[in-house]
Amino acid sequence: MESQPPLDMIAEMPAGQMDWHLARALLEWQIEMGVDECMAEAPVDRFAVEAERPKAPARAPGQAHAPETPVQPRQEIDAVEVARQAAEGAASLEGLREALAAYEHCELKRGARSLVFSDGNPAAKVMILGEAPGRDEDREGRPFVGRAGQLLDRMLAAIGLARDAEEPEEAVYITNVLPWRPPQNRDPKPEEIAMMLPFVQKHVALANPDVLILMGNISCQAALKKRGILKLRGTWAEAFGLPALPMTHPAYLLRQPHAKREAWADLLSLKARLEDRG
Repeated sequence: MESQPPLDMIAEMPAGQMDWHLARALLEWQIEMGVDECMAEAPVDRFAVEAERPKAPARAPGQAHAPETPVQPRQEIDAVEVARQAAEGAASLEGLREALAAYEHCELKRGARSLVFSDGNPAAKVMILGEAPGRDEDREGRPFVGRAGQLLDRMLAAIGLARDAEEPEEAVYITNVLPWRPPQNRDPKPEEIAMMLPFVQKHVALANPDVLILMGNISCQAALKKRGILKLRGTWAEAFGLPALPMTHPAYLLRQPHAKREAWADLLSLKARLEDRG
């Protein structure tokens, strides 16, 4: 290894005679010795610097401190109130759909492919309120189009109802509590239901059906503030000022076929209610 000049020789060496390698070796040596900042060639009198710093004006005896400018707190957005105002401003179903599409305070919207608004005949006497879109619904933009939707269509046909019927007495109108699919089909969170509730209420008011079917726990939670669909099903209640019948969701019936007997009893109850009102 080539030897380096002594430090006293290096200190007196003109800058032009110090090559890049020597300068780098000296810098690395200084870092190893603990040098972590550059010093000026002349010392600095810190006391003189402090003396030259301007001082705050003296206060008269008894004079209070000048009030500090308060920090304004960040304004929190009330997502439910924004939803309520947007829903109230909708004068038609199409206007309500546009208001939902413009609503930006529900995180579910960012992960969903489609806004799932409704399907069926808006003039129908029966309105079905489901829970939330699944994968197939998110893909097609319509509620109840997967296996559960196909079962629902067969159930309705058994009592003479269909989503594509033209006559209001034979038709159904379908929507969900949530218009956007939750990730991995998880249950909606309470704050998500609260955000969507003003839109649901307005949706029911604009459609103005004779009866409301609450399909599943989430629908009962939104409309009745209750859960426990296996206890609630089959018993008529009131939701949004309308007669409402809780029913087990078709997806549950696919998993538990033995529950179809109770679902058939609920359908017969719906049919009897419609005939009485007719």
